[in-house]
Amino acid sequence: MTPDATPPPPAAGPPPTPALLPTAGGRDTVRHLRRLLRPHRGLALGGFAVLLVGTGVALLAAPALGAIVDLVTTGGPQGRLTALVLALAGIALGQGLLSAYGLSLVARLGETMLAGLREEFIARALHLPTGQLERAGSGDLTARVTTDVRVVAEAVREALPQLARAALTIGLTLVGLGVLDWRFLVAALLAAPVQVQTVRWYTGRAVPLYARQRVAAGARQHQLLDTVGGAVTVRAFRLHDRHLAKVDARSSAAVQLALRAVRLQTRFWSRLNLAEFVGLAAVLVTGYWLVGAGAVSLGTATAAALYFHNLFNPINAALGLADDAQAAAASLARLVGVAQLPARGPGTAAAAARGGAVSVAGVGYAYLPGRAVLRGIDLEVAAGEKVALVGASGAGKSTLAKLIAGVHPPSAGAVRVGGVDPAADPGRAVVLVTQEVHVFAGTLADDLRLARPDADPDEIVAALAQVGALPWARALPEGLDTVVGEGGHALTAAQAQQLALARLALADPPVAVLDEATAEAGSAGARLLENAADKVLAGRTAVVVAHRLSQAAAADRVVVLDAGRIVESGTHDDLLAAGGRYAALWRVWSGQRRTFSPGYDR
Repeated sequence: MTPDATPPPPAAGPPPTPALLPTAGGRDTVRHLRRLLRPHRGLALGGFAVLLVGTGVALLAAPALGAIVDLVTTGGPQGRLTALVLALAGIALGQGLLSAYGLSLVARLGETMLAGLREEFIARALHLPTGQLERAGSGDLTARVTTDVRVVAEAVREALPQLARAALTIGLTLVGLGVLDWRFLVAALLAAPVQVQTVRWYTGRAVPLYARQRVAAGARQHQLLDTVGGAVTVRAFRLHDRHLAKVDARSSAAVQLALRAVRLQTRFWSRLNLAEFVGLAAVLVTGYWLVGAGAVSLGTATAAALYFHNLFNPINAALGLADDAQAAAASLARLVGVAQLPARGPGTAAAAARGGAVSVAGVGYAYLPGRAVLRGIDLEVAAGEKVALVGASGAGKSTLAKLIAGVHPPSAGAVRVGGVDPAADPGRAVVLVTQEVHVFAGTLADDLRLARPDADPDEIVAALAQVGALPWARALPEGLDTVVGEGGHALTAAQAQQLALARLALADPPVAVLDEATAEAGSAGARLLENAADKVLAGRTAVVVAHRLSQAAAADRVVVLDAGRIVESGTHDDLLAAGGRYAALWRVWSGQRRTFSPGYDR
């Protein structure tokens, strides 16, 4: 028997639009950032205070240079010139030290807030219903975890400190121009209308463009994962051209949006260059007029020109960071959209379901609207009873198992474990073990403690012994402290399945659901895993999707599904005597066993 496949998409018509994970609005994003900032207000105030002092020190350089110009033109004493040169060196040193320290404080603030947001995002993502993730597509979540986190992290490490410093420099420099002469300030502000209009023009186009880029990147990543992950099926059904066309279409859409963003940035920078020309020309003309009228000295006009020239970098940095800010804001909204989802409170399903009775009443389920996989399922499983689900591929066995485990909420009807909806608190009252086992990176003991963090070494050893895994576990290079998973010691398919069954033993739920949990071992390890599963399931309610009918024969009751409905239910002997669908499956399966060698699957 083979596991249920996810129902195929409709044969005709466009594919369904993914129900993407939520994206926060502007106000919600700001509100969330304020909440993250609240515990670190002292660090924020300290960082900006140091930057403020450092920026003020740096602004003393222009008046000092202006004083040198006046001193040279009037032939002042040489000693004063030496003092001014030493003062410039001190200004440079002080400004560098203060800026470095201030930027480090601001960067630490940003990294701390990003770490908090990342932890909230992961905490919510791990508790999202599997059905919601499937509807959104794997690319949406992975794009947020990878691309969006990277974009925000780069903005925090680079853009945020630069923006803070640039804003302080701009503000204090404008004050300095006003102190020199208010007319210099007016001349400098002539560039402001061009800059403001440029930012408004750019923002109105960049915000939706970057949002579309993030969505397109997620769609491209989803298609790549779907194609690579299903490579075996793609080759088997010769779907290369179709999948390559889909990858090409998604990639082309993402590239076109990226090119539009580049063209937008080019036009943005050309408008900023025009603003620089207007402002500097106005300051120089004003200086020429004021010096000619005797209103200011040549040194003061020089200081004013230097002030405005020194504004080029911070203004361009601040406005140029609008590009990074738009990309970061779009990514940040996608992260906050998941992070602000309601957190699951501590559930009570495990305590309420100690009896272990399972009730499935009038349940229906559809992965896609109008394409029901289950219809009118009624099933009662008594506490401590072991029920085997049997049927041809696509009959709905795995789907029913997932509904009982709380992975999906039913589209119709109700599922109860001890009177509690398992979907309200998955992983406590019911533990699901499938044929797809993930071995987490870390020591073997830590991997097992994922099921129960407080498990002591004796309990871990007992769980491994219960599933027959203790001999090979102790034979590992470092025993239970051996690193397994990615980058560590590789486990065989049978060992990985034993590890999953050992986790089940440690979790000790009242109800266990096994969805083809011994299929990956092949013939060699089938009997070993089935014996391990029998030991783990002893004394608890069990629903087993049977890939070998020997598992069904050993169950208390066999439930046969066909086309999403229960067509037979009874003991193995009763169903054989009835001569119905189960009996036909048994005859076919028994014949297959006799076709192979005598040692096959006994």
